[in-house]
Amino acid sequence: MSRFFLILAFLTAIACLNVHAQAGIQLPEPEKEGGMSVKEAIQKRRSVRDFSDEPLTLKDVSQVLWAAGGKTVNGMTGPTRSYPSAGGLYPLEIYLVAGNVTGLGPGIYRYDWLKNLLVPVRPGDHRGQLAAASWGQDMIKEAPATIVITVRAERVKKRYGQRGVSRYVSMDAGHLGENVHLIAESMGLGTVMVGAFKDSEVAVILGLRGRGEDPVYIMPVGHPAE
Repeated sequence: MSRFFLILAFLTAIACLNVHAQAGIQLPEPEKEGGMSVKEAIQKRRSVRDFSDEPLTLKDVSQVLWAAGGKTVNGMTGPTRSYPSAGGLYPLEIYLVAGNVTGLGPGIYRYDWLKNLLVPVRPGDHRGQLAAASWGQDMIKEAPATIVITVRAERVKKRYGQRGVSRYVSMDAGHLGENVHLIAESMGLGTVMVGAFKDSEVAVILGLRGRGEDPVYIMPVGHPAE
């Protein structure tokens, strides 16, 4: 009988872990007032390719992801996000490849912008694989975390056709990327925009097969090395 209860307890624990993974990891509320001015952040913005060993915190992650594409005010068509998108379609998805974040296990996570939480995708430290898929750009494996942006192009194509995919997707990604640059600068962090990578390999790392998504941008984020 005792063996039965041990097995039952084990199965219950596994079920609880699965529920937690599906529910996601709630991030701290991001700050939306104060700090460095936009003018100063623009003046100081630069590309950072050398990062220190200092980890990011969950608060850091929350702030950067919110700036990348989090929820802001409610507009006429519903919740508005932190960057403008053609037709309000918001075809971009945001992933976090974490390796050295305090309070967060190494892994790949998808950002749920409506709830400000991380949805686990794959466990483990995949920074080295991502760097290799980016033609050996070592700053990706050295940074404590990297943001990867993907696109659901069909969402744009249905309304605007192929011209919309060719033009509007890159515009959206540029808007999002600049937000990340400026918030990183205001927080004493750094990032750099990476467009040179092997699309198919990045897609495999993120587990995008069958999801109708393609990678468009990679941004390592961390504390600049001295």
